[in-house]
Amino acid sequence: MQSKPTKSKRRTPGIDVRHSRACRTNTGGECNCSPSYRAWIFDRRSGKKIRRTFSGQGAFSGARTWRHDALSAVARGRLAPRTRLTVSEAAETWLEQCERGEVLSRFRRPYAPGVVRQYRADFRNYINPVLGARKLQDVTADDVQWLVDNLVGRELSGSRVRGVLVALQALYRRHRRQVLADPTHGLDLPEAAGKREYVVSPARAFELLEALPESDRALWATSLLAGLRRGELRALRVSDLHGIDGEGTAHISVEHGWDDVKGRKDPKSRAGVRQVPVPESLRVVLGEHVERTGRSGEDLAFGRTASEPFTPSYVRKRALRAWTEFDRPLTLHEARHTYSTWLDSCGVSETRADRYMGHSDGSVQRRYRHQLAGQLAEDAARIEAWLQGAVEGKVVALPQADVA
Repeated sequence: MQSKPTKSKRRTPGIDVRHSRACRTNTGGECNCSPSYRAWIFDRRSGKKIRRTFSGQGAFSGARTWRHDALSAVARGRLAPRTRLTVSEAAETWLEQCERGEVLSRFRRPYAPGVVRQYRADFRNYINPVLGARKLQDVTADDVQWLVDNLVGRELSGSRVRGVLVALQALYRRHRRQVLADPTHGLDLPEAAGKREYVVSPARAFELLEALPESDRALWATSLLAGLRRGELRALRVSDLHGIDGEGTAHISVEHGWDDVKGRKDPKSRAGVRQVPVPESLRVVLGEHVERTGRSGEDLAFGRTASEPFTPSYVRKRALRAWTEFDRPLTLHEARHTYSTWLDSCGVSETRADRYMGHSDGSVQRRYRHQLAGQLAEDAARIEAWLQGAVEGKVVALPQADVA
């Protein structure tokens, strides 16, 4: 049995002794139970007490140590009162704040509207039916693992399961001061085997482009030869196309993406705003496209009209009709994967390739490496030489670029 509480223990500031109901102390006698100790501190920011109860062997020492650490954590703003919200209530409040732009992502930027809609759908369809009624701080890693196993049992892909978990991880990251033990860590997750690993050779890529209707050729060429995301292609303006008339360095300025509900939007990270080199093959196609459509300035380069973006499903259907003789069609995202693969094959440095792809990277090396004058033209020529050599079946010896 644990030692009886001494007079000094009973009078320790911020620690209350809690006896059992049958203990003799309730009638003025000596303690005959194993008491627990409830440590507490006062958080001035919220005007509430933060409590934690310890029992069993070493309970008093544990309470005293916790209180010492908690006082320091509260002073640094790393500890707050535990929330009484359920998972579904906390998620709804958090998502509404995200929609209003009050809560920022881990990149310190507002959440993209499409991301918030996806999070809301994941909570509604997958998370809330399993964990929604549980108190936020009562969910354990075993509970989240059961959710993961349940989703796997429903035959969701590994990537989809991980996507659902991202929504829950973001919620607990928001409440990391109230829930100190994040239950989304240390889980056994399925392999994120994707269906987008298909890439094509330059020769096959040009065959696919040639088979497309003339109205769609420039769109797919920009995805294959510049690696723009689908939303970036939808938001691309003619004014973002530079040097396609042969004057100056040909490149594309990527500044916006597109959301189906909000329309034109900022990219999800600062890395999304970038300049992408335009090889000669793409420059010719883009020049012909702009001349044929007669668009200019702020007009959408690939919109179904000058002000309305193209509909991805319609573009996909037209491409599939044009590619009936090919055994494996292509998606816009696979075209982007293909471009990334080509950058590696033609000798563009990893740092520069990530910059052209718009990948966010917070490493020290990335922050210290900047784009130098002439790199766009140099890499455009490098890509074009490799493409032409690959199409003709020649081996093109290209040195790895050393300057990032």
